[in-house]
Amino acid sequence: MSGTKIGRLASAFFLILVGFRAVPQSAEPSVALIGRDAIVNNPDNRKTYVVDKSLGAVVIIEPSGSTKSIKIGKGPEAIAVNRRTGFAYVANGGDNTVSVLDNTGTVVATVPTAARPYAIAVDGLTNKVYVSNIFSSMLTVIDGTTNTATNLKAGSFDSIIVDSDKKRLYLTHYETSTVTILDTETDSLSKVAAGGMHLWGIAKSDRTLYVTHVQDSSVAAINLDTHTVTTIATGKMPCELAVDEKPGRLFTANYADGTISAIDTQNFSVVGTIKVGKHPQAIAIDPDRHKLYVANTQEDTVSVIDTGSLRLEKTVKAGKSPYALAVDPTTHKLYAANLGETPFTQVAIN
Repeated sequence: MSGTKIGRLASAFFLILVGFRAVPQSAEPSVALIGRDAIVNNPDNRKTYVVDKSLGAVVIIEPSGSTKSIKIGKGPEAIAVNRRTGFAYVANGGDNTVSVLDNTGTVVATVPTAARPYAIAVDGLTNKVYVSNIFSSMLTVIDGTTNTATNLKAGSFDSIIVDSDKKRLYLTHYETSTVTILDTETDSLSKVAAGGMHLWGIAKSDRTLYVTHVQDSSVAAINLDTHTVTTIATGKMPCELAVDEKPGRLFTANYADGTISAIDTQNFSVVGTIKVGKHPQAIAIDPDRHKLYVANTQEDTVSVIDTGSLRLEKTVKAGKSPYALAVDPTTHKLYAANLGETPFTQVAIN
C-alpha cells in the first residue's frame, strides 16, 4: 500500500488512519491504525477481550467484571474469538504476528503473518483463522488446531465476514467496487459487484450482504444467491453497520452528519433517521433488549437508541475517544475500546 493511498484513506476516514507521515518509497509507511474489532465478546465463555495498544497487551474482562492484562505482540489491532474452543486471536500490527490465547487467557502460540495484519475472523466450524494483511496481497490462514499458517494470494482487504454454513468468506477493500468471495473448501476466488466504490462497513443477514459506500452515502444490499444489488440512500459517509434481526432492521452510523439511518431489511427502505453525537464511528446491538449503542468518537460519548421505536433514549460518557463497542448479551453490560492510556470503559447505560 503506497503512502499516497494511506494519505487518501486518512483524509477520508477520520480516525481509521491517524499519525501518517511520509517516508521513502522503499520503506513501509508509518501509520497508526484503529480496528473495528478492537473489542469483542465471546457469549459462550462470557469474556470480553480488548486490545491495549499502548502496552502491547490484551485485557480480558471476566463476567464478574474483574480484569487481567496479558502481554502479547506489538501494536495489537483486532481480536476474533472461536466460540467452540474458547480461543482468542489477536492481530498484532506492530510485529506482523497473531497471538493465540487459550480459554484461560494464556498465550499458547505466536503465529507470523505475511505482512502487517489488520482484519481477522474465525471460522468456528473448520477451526481456521483468516487474517488480512496491509502492504500485501496475501491472506494468512491459521489452522486453529496446529497454530500453523499458510498464505493465500487473494488481495488486500479491510474487512472479513465468515459464512461457515455456505463455506464462504466475504472480503472488502475501501478502494474497490467489488466484494471478493473465497470458497474456503477450494480456495477459489470470485468477485461480485457492490454497486459503487469506497466500501467500508459490512454486515450479513440471512442471504443478504450489506456494504456501505462511504463517498456515495448509500448502502448496497447484495443478494448472495443472485448477486443482484439494491442501493439504499443513507446519511453522509456511512461507516459502520449493525443488524437487529427480530424487528428486521439494519442500522448505519453516518459519520459526516451525526445520524443513524434505520433500514427495513424486507423492503430495503429507510424507516427512520436518528440524530446522535458528532462523528459516530462504531455501533453495537443488544438484541435481547433491542438497544442500539452508538460511539460518538470525537465527543467521548455513547448514544442509546431503542431499535423498535427508533427513539434516542440518552447519551452518556464513554471514556476518551470510544472507537469500538462490545455487548455482553448475558449481563447486558456495554464496553467501549478507548484511545489513550485507559484501554476500555464500562459504559453506564442503565
